[in-house]
Amino acid sequence: MADSAPRGQYSGVAAEPWLPGHQIELLENGDAFFPRVFEAIDRACHSILIETFILYEDSVGSALADRLCKAAGRGVEVHLIADGFGSAELSDGFGKRLGDAGIHLKLFDPGASVFGQQLKIFRRLHRKLLVVDGSVAFVGGINFSADQLLNFGAEAKQDYSVRVVGGVVAHIETFMREAAGIGPGRDRSDAPQQPSGAATVLFATRDNRRHRNDIERLYRQGIREARRRITIANAYFFPGFRLMHGLVRAARRGVEVRLLLQGMPDLPLARLASTMLYHHLLRHGVMILEYTRRPMHGKVALVDDDWATVGSSNLDPLSLAMNLEANLFVRDHSFNAAVAERLQAMMADSRSVRAEELGTWRRWPLLQTFIIYHVLRWVPMIEGWWPRHTQKLHPFPRDATPD
Repeated sequence: MADSAPRGQYSGVAAEPWLPGHQIELLENGDAFFPRVFEAIDRACHSILIETFILYEDSVGSALADRLCKAAGRGVEVHLIADGFGSAELSDGFGKRLGDAGIHLKLFDPGASVFGQQLKIFRRLHRKLLVVDGSVAFVGGINFSADQLLNFGAEAKQDYSVRVVGGVVAHIETFMREAAGIGPGRDRSDAPQQPSGAATVLFATRDNRRHRNDIERLYRQGIREARRRITIANAYFFPGFRLMHGLVRAARRGVEVRLLLQGMPDLPLARLASTMLYHHLLRHGVMILEYTRRPMHGKVALVDDDWATVGSSNLDPLSLAMNLEANLFVRDHSFNAAVAERLQAMMADSRSVRAEELGTWRRWPLLQTFIIYHVLRWVPMIEGWWPRHTQKLHPFPRDATPD
């Protein structure tokens, strides 16, 4: 059950139970993601709900806007929510075009800016969710921007999402509606049942109220249960003490633990934070690879042969202790194998990190372990003491008529 919150303010929904009978499709990069999303939008009959961190007015954002306007023109209910920090460059003209078409466009907590720089950089809406007609959903890490396409060039981001059909879609739609305060959707109790699939799934979210550690808790549970392998591909890796300790313990009991991290970071400071952990992890048998073909933006993990997760949550303090996130956890051998195949291909374009290659200051294990473990233990907790403001959704442009 969701927290009660005033209309137009964000609340959260607890992690739903594991649900069987789903069809799951892994989508790699925008090249696979956008065609499947646009296909679903073009077929929409009743409703389209979208949350995204980044929405740019580039070729991808324009294509999305075109399709949403056509959908609204044929009577489809369309709600589009973008983060006010990640999508700060949206123009009033873009918003007016969507509003005139009947699309409900809102920005999450845009905040004030000083000399063009926004000040509210924490506790952002980092989820990437889409539900069409309550029958198909997309969950992952891919934003609506051209840099998610391979033809963008050397800076194209490597990322993942999933397309899911089955009972969890109704849970995701309910979550999005309750979180955004946009009211219930059409009653589909008499709608024909979707064809069943083999995957059992769980939809988990993270907020700053009741569900602060749902995603991290599920990661830790998967790590504890691992018997053969753990593979984590994550863009920004600086996890909490318990997750780090879980990886080390898994490696000690003979589990093959592999971390696939950024070798060409879009945020060099984030990579520096990750490298502070390398010596400790390597010393305890964790393998570290850095992806070097392009910036790695994925948030994917595998445990053994039947557990996987894809979503928006990094394993760093921003995602684990501050931002609003969403992941889909999947138990299915076929899906696990599909993800493993793609990660193995990424590893072919990665370099293995060796302890002897690390700088001198990173080879002080006792001092480094003491400092890092205490930072990992306390920084997210200290952040939790900061004053919290109520994040609100603002119609865009500012003079748009509120719902």
